[in-house]
Amino acid sequence: MAITRIGNPALANVREPNFRNIIINGGMDLAQRGTSATGKTSGGIYTVDRWYQDISSMGTWSFSQTTDVPTGQGFASSLKYDCTTADASPAAGDKLNLQQKFEGQNLQYLKKGTSSAESTTASFWVKSNKTGTYICELQDVDNDRAISKSYTISSANTWEKKTITFPGDTSGALDNDNARSLDIIWYLGAGSNLTSGTLQTSWGSKVNANRAVGQVNLADSTSNEWYVTGVQLEAGSVASEFEFLPVDVNLERCQRYYFQYLSGTSKTVGIASYWTTTSVDTIINFPVEMRSAPSVVATSGSSYYTVYVAGNGRAIDAGLSVNRTNLTSTQLYATTASDTAGRAGLWTTTNSSASIAFSSEL
Repeated sequence: MAITRIGNPALANVREPNFRNIIINGGMDLAQRGTSATGKTSGGIYTVDRWYQDISSMGTWSFSQTTDVPTGQGFASSLKYDCTTADASPAAGDKLNLQQKFEGQNLQYLKKGTSSAESTTASFWVKSNKTGTYICELQDVDNDRAISKSYTISSANTWEKKTITFPGDTSGALDNDNARSLDIIWYLGAGSNLTSGTLQTSWGSKVNANRAVGQVNLADSTSNEWYVTGVQLEAGSVASEFEFLPVDVNLERCQRYYFQYLSGTSKTVGIASYWTTTSVDTIINFPVEMRSAPSVVATSGSSYYTVYVAGNGRAIDAGLSVNRTNLTSTQLYATTASDTAGRAGLWTTTNSSASIAFSSEL
């Protein structure tokens, strides 16, 4: 007897295959950089992988990966914004938002810039003590185009699921390469440069004044918090259930952009050889092919690292550098106390603050 797949008719126009979620780490499960960061006043990725916190003179913030999640939905983690210094009267250029950025080559199936352009639907769970209107935006970086939609947090301190559909854009094809082409942005506060116009709810040339009109100011009190999890962005005009991925698959997707090689003391960096009498190098292979040849992100200080040659330690006190880096490996090197060129030893960490990572973030 033939087996027929029974589908949900309501999801007939939703992208069904695996990896339908354009968002990476939408469940906020992976945090290679660490689970918390405090005192932040400028933009960066501080905790959960792939999520960029954009801040420009709009208060001081702590970010954390938390276990506060909507009940019974299968999520284990969320990302939390916590205001620690308020900005109740933002200047014109102030802004606060959360972003994820995407490679154009991963979005070609959206057919943007053609008459067959796909709609996209964002769904997510959100909680805040600050009720009111919030803005979510898609930004086409390649063609300087944008569209914004509003959603409302109705009940304070209550997890709510939100769904936003953006129509397809028949103008402006996305580049088919590994560079940044599209952003999704959740505004949490903005000055008049982004709020003084009329909200741009249809695709068009990006006008800054129209991007975040009506947005509440999450930065107006140190009592304010904002949580998000279960974020999905997919082709189609209907939201499907959140796509849970195995942790190893999720990790590999994150490592394309950031690979935490090691942190802490007594960790093996690699087998090192003396290239000269005062410089050593080792080869590090990345677990997945990275988006582009990465830069090294490493802490350094007095005796953070040591190379042991024939039982004798050779301290590394200066910073680490890379050479001959490609998508799959790099040559890591550093300056040490003197030894004989050509000798080999074991390169280890000797300080709890030692950390080595590689970044090819968009």
